[in-house]
Amino acid sequence: MAKGLGVTTPGAKRFWKTWSESPQSADWLETDWAELEITTLLVDQLYKGDYKLAGEIRQRVAKWGATNEDRARLRMSFKKDSEEGSDGPTETPPEVDMDEELYKLLNDGS
Repeated sequence: MAKGLGVTTPGAKRFWKTWSESPQSADWLETDWAELEITTLLVDQLYKGDYKLAGEIRQRVAKWGATNEDRARLRMSFKKDSEEGSDGPTETPPEVDMDEELYKLLNDGS
């Protein structure tokens, strides 16, 4: 879906993928998906250098329960599918180091 939105930055594409596959999105309505589309476009612009959008993005994702603190405030909890004997994360880490990508973004041409 991110391709259909016209986003071009890897960060925005990853943002869409992460949120569209999140436990929060399992019960989303059409209006929630519309908000994700708008926010993904804002994230794309952020990664292109429009840093003033960071606060707006943070406010939007907080309403979806982006952090542990947000989820506690919203009284959200998710059952964890744990396998007996599992000693680590079951998800594949992102292919791109987000810290490195952000560092490059903030230091590129500034």
